Amino acid sequence: MPTFPAPDGTQLSYRVIGEGDPVVCIPGGPTDSVYLGDLGGLCTHRQLIVLDLRGTGRSAMPQDTSSYRCDRLVDDVEALRERLGLPRIDLLGHSAGTNIATQYAARHPEKVSKLALIGPSPRAVDVAITGEARRELAQLRKNEPWFPAAFAALHAITEGTGSDWETVAPFSWGRWDATAQKHHAASQPSNQEAVTLFAAEGAFSPKSTRAALAFCEAPVLLLTGEFDLNSPPVAAAEFAEAFPDATLVVQPGAGHYPWLDDADWFVAAMAAFLRR
Repeated sequence: MPTFPAPDGTQLSYRVIGEGDPVVCIPGGPTDSVYLGDLGGLCTHRQLIVLDLRGTGRSAMPQDTSSYRCDRLVDDVEALRERLGLPRIDLLGHSAGTNIATQYAARHPEKVSKLALIGPSPRAVDVAITGEARRELAQLRKNEPWFPAAFAALHAITEGTGSDWETVAPFSWGRWDATAQKHHAASQPSNQEAVTLFAAEGAFSPKSTRAALAFCEAPVLLLTGEFDLNSPPVAAAEFAEAFPDATLVVQPGAGHYPWLDDADWFVAAMAAFLRR
């Protein structure tokens, strides 16, 4: 896997998958980017440049752990763009990684050709997702055999009285089958310090980010799953309002990992956007 130095000297790694015009991909977590796979076969349309965030995957641990903060990770994306020698990039983020991608677009709008936010986390622009909204969306799954236990755990979490994240895991996939269970087991963050410090004080400046995004002329796609409790469609719609040229797409029957729930649907939507 190729590597490059971040501005502070930390050696960062990335994977190159497929051929064609590149799309820089930022994972969530922060966790090993391997969970993105080839994004359901999107690599047959575009070359995927998949970054391992510092302290995850094959990227090195930084000496300064405060550099795990979301806003600091924007500098790593810019270093990757420079490494690739690209004046502008098509940028894709998933989950927590959409906060990095959003802040990158706010800080470097002239360097973004297209911005795709998958299962978008709206913390960077301070869109609130209430517990009530999550529970209401969860009711769409009430006929699933795992629902009673998962919903009880979800209710406790959203009320601040519980933390059984393992039991609520089935809500993240459109089908809680063997493939989803295997993906869940393989995609858990291993660097808890990176997870904790990602949202440390100062990581987000929503007011200034929103102001800067007004000058981002790149087309933006926000794609979320119909069942995605992390990125409910109603919150994604509000998030889209932060951009001058944004399109919201809701993938039917999908959760937080839409390329696993229906790869053909996901890739068709993504490829069409990237051809714009």
